Amino acid sequence: MLKKSLCRYTHLSHLMQPSILLQKIKTTDPYIRKIRGYLHEHPEKSLQEYETSKFLRAEIAKRGLPVTMVSDTGFFAVLDTGRAGKTIGLRTDMDALPVQEHPYNLKQRKKWISQKEGVSHVCGHDAHMAVLLGAIQILCDIKDQLRGKIIFIFEAAEEIVGGVDDMLEALAHLHPDAIYGNHVYAAMPAGEICIDSGAIMAGMACVEFDVTGRGGHASRPDLSINPVFAAAHVLTGISVAWHNQLDVTKTVSLGISRIHGGETNNVFPNSVFIGGTLRFLDRNEGEKAVRVITRMAENIARAHRCTVLLRQAGIVLGPVVNDATLSDMAREAVRELFPGKLVTGNNWYASEPFSKYATLAPSVFALIGAGNAALGTGAEHHNDRFDVDEDALPYALGAMTGFTVRFLNSS
Repeated sequence: MLKKSLCRYTHLSHLMQPSILLQKIKTTDPYIRKIRGYLHEHPEKSLQEYETSKFLRAEIAKRGLPVTMVSDTGFFAVLDTGRAGKTIGLRTDMDALPVQEHPYNLKQRKKWISQKEGVSHVCGHDAHMAVLLGAIQILCDIKDQLRGKIIFIFEAAEEIVGGVDDMLEALAHLHPDAIYGNHVYAAMPAGEICIDSGAIMAGMACVEFDVTGRGGHASRPDLSINPVFAAAHVLTGISVAWHNQLDVTKTVSLGISRIHGGETNNVFPNSVFIGGTLRFLDRNEGEKAVRVITRMAENIARAHRCTVLLRQAGIVLGPVVNDATLSDMAREAVRELFPGKLVTGNNWYASEPFSKYATLAPSVFALIGAGNAALGTGAEHHNDRFDVDEDALPYALGAMTGFTVRFLNSS
């Protein structure tokens, strides 16, 4: 837990005038826009971020910071101020999605378009990397006004939760006192920032199972055990249970996204596969929802003389829960730099491996508005028309650097 003394942090104006940090953000803004554009045009899928990693490390080398590789692509760099103090980690993700990008957003042609067939940054990781590189520029410039150490974390394979565990293991010996991360969010207008305490992004459970019967000729259903009808009733039963067995005050989203069974019209398959995810802000209710699905699937399948084989049924990621003290500190930094831009109540039902950093140190995660109806940048994340209003980038940079200065120089 954070020491109570952190509540008595030094006011930012006692460290440096807000106008000075704002000027550095303004000066760095063209750099992060250029970086974001390059990374957007050159996306790489999870665990394949080789050129992305090489590019990022080359930028960091210009500042002379030592880099430690964690995996083939993931790494971290450390800025040591040379003065005793706390250690903070600043994290970004790196990977793109296997999505063919549409050249237009919701209104007009995009400024940056992926040059790689079938791969694109339609979630915002390009913006995250650019902002962290910008933070490195600023924090290196003001190193003499800081205490402690800063770990710049470049996490691979976020989309498949493939890099966070190795990163946590690699960072453990550095004993960070806090971890900060952010995510651009298309559902919020550019210029708005949300850093609520408590659960700010959802946890995720995965469910995958087979409803198994007995295949046969479609002309004689009585001689077979048709799993197709059984699977259909399983899905209907689960959706009814969702309204009747879960706490109505604790939302759990039901995201069944796959159902596969059969290859031709005149043959009953032996089994039907069903898969999807659940999202929740309350972990206990998420665990309960998993039990509801497995119980309903097994009982309904049995009524149809079928069985259920569970491939996976459990929580993969917990919710992203912001530490209350760090959230207060981060919000104060935003208020001082960007008066009137802080908003509340924007919990997001997407999930993030960032939740795991809370096992290493108290953590805080900021949502940075990136939507703009006039520019057409409001498409949902992971959609081929997703786009980012680049005017969001300096706000993300300010939230990150402002919090870092405030945290490191707190008493």
